[in-house]
Amino acid sequence: MESSLHQQLKELYAVNGAMEVTLGDYRIDAIRSDDLGDELIEVQCASLSAIRKKCRALLQRHRLRVVKPIVIRTRIAKCKKAGGKVVSRRLSPKRGSILELFEEMIYFNGIFPHENLTLEVPLLHVEQLRVPRPKKSRWWHKDFRVVDVKLEHIEEKREIRTAQDLLKLLPLPDRFDQFDTATLAAAMDRPRSCAQQVAYVLRKTGAIEQIDRRRQGIIYQRAA
Repeated sequence: MESSLHQQLKELYAVNGAMEVTLGDYRIDAIRSDDLGDELIEVQCASLSAIRKKCRALLQRHRLRVVKPIVIRTRIAKCKKAGGKVVSRRLSPKRGSILELFEEMIYFNGIFPHENLTLEVPLLHVEQLRVPRPKKSRWWHKDFRVVDVKLEHIEEKREIRTAQDLLKLLPLPDRFDQFDTATLAAAMDRPRSCAQQVAYVLRKTGAIEQIDRRRQGIIYQRAA
């Protein structure tokens, strides 16, 4: 079932355009026009891997904007039952980050970058509606289920067209030339496993290149 969040984002990005349009074998979330012609809009709240085939086909003949939202702040609203009155609200202590995009980009190899493709990443504040789970069928199941997610507001938007735009998402010093994933992890203040994912995406998209292999690991530099 489509969440309120997905519907709200489609409406926002389809301003002065058409929603839910069939184009060949595919259903497009929205189409809008500008000075360059028509641009297809695909809002993807789930994994980017689910639309790889679709994007590859559409990019052959169309400009495509993939909207990949990242939730950076969540307000939890609890109801006693689905459709019932909200009985409590609180902010989740967990915070999202633009760096989560790199986890998704692992599965978008061969699609990005492309001259017809724009990735837009809105950073969202949302409300997550929860109801109690009647009975936990598995021990690892949580005692609640999420019945809907609603947009509160968009804090900012990032537009990504090139591999260099991906590099700009990272909190790196201006003079950050040769590095390994340990150095990258320290600069990002993230675990090395996260830095390895980031380096993989940057290398596959052509933002960085491998120049050496040393005892401490592979050495990279920004691509020329």
